[in-house]
Amino acid sequence: MDMERTIPDGLLDTLAAELDGAEASGSPLPPFSERFPGLTIPEAYAVQRAWVARKVAAGRKIVGHKIGLTSRAMQQASQITEPDYGALLDDMLFEPNGDVPLSRFVAPKVEVELAFLLKADLWGPGVTVFDVLRATEYVTPAAEIIDARIERISSATGKPRRVTDTISDNAANAGVIVGGRAVRPDDVDLRWAAALCIRNGVIEETGVAAGVLGHPAAGIAWLANRLAPHGEGLNAGDLVLAGSFTRPVDIAAGDVFTFDYGPLGAFSCRFAGKARGTRG
Repeated sequence: MDMERTIPDGLLDTLAAELDGAEASGSPLPPFSERFPGLTIPEAYAVQRAWVARKVAAGRKIVGHKIGLTSRAMQQASQITEPDYGALLDDMLFEPNGDVPLSRFVAPKVEVELAFLLKADLWGPGVTVFDVLRATEYVTPAAEIIDARIERISSATGKPRRVTDTISDNAANAGVIVGGRAVRPDDVDLRWAAALCIRNGVIEETGVAAGVLGHPAAGIAWLANRLAPHGEGLNAGDLVLAGSFTRPVDIAAGDVFTFDYGPLGAFSCRFAGKARGTRG
């Protein structure tokens, strides 16, 4: 990878600081892909890693990972052929059935998915769905809050951001709520785990977990193998979001969401206050 072509090594920390500033101010950044034409996926992950390293240096702890763009429709819309991933930090975890402060976010949306808590390490290459199921302590319903520290629609050009912008922006990860009933991975057919995303009493989205690469554990296997070239993997105790099986739903101040997973239980939250920004 030719880092000098678009993002020199010395600029990574600067871009990470810009992402932090956008998060704090509520003013999303113009897309990096417009600032650096030809930005590659490996370079975008380098930006993401610099941002995560900055968070860790400030006292945050990596507690897991998220996988995104797992549905075929989203991959086609983003013009990619594989998912993306980001880090889950300790301050991104919110308790179910309570208030979530919108002041933590810029332009948040919510998705429903399954979360895997690992009891054993998963390091690629060669990790399979069966390896994931053996390494999983339990699977639980979750709701992911995604955000836009980089504009979703460029204010300068009116064009949507590219997948490299989303990857740079920690794959849009900003928060997670875990609730409902945790199950062992062999207690249910995870492909048929289904959910209703209900906002203010109205069903906004429904979905089935098979929409995630055919089986939600497939995304976990993909991530373990994807991390292997970097000398990284998934570790016992990690919480891994397997990927959404609904489209993102907008969040407004005061919205009350219920995430109903049927036999796997339900949980709610209220988004209190207002987001830091509204652009993007």
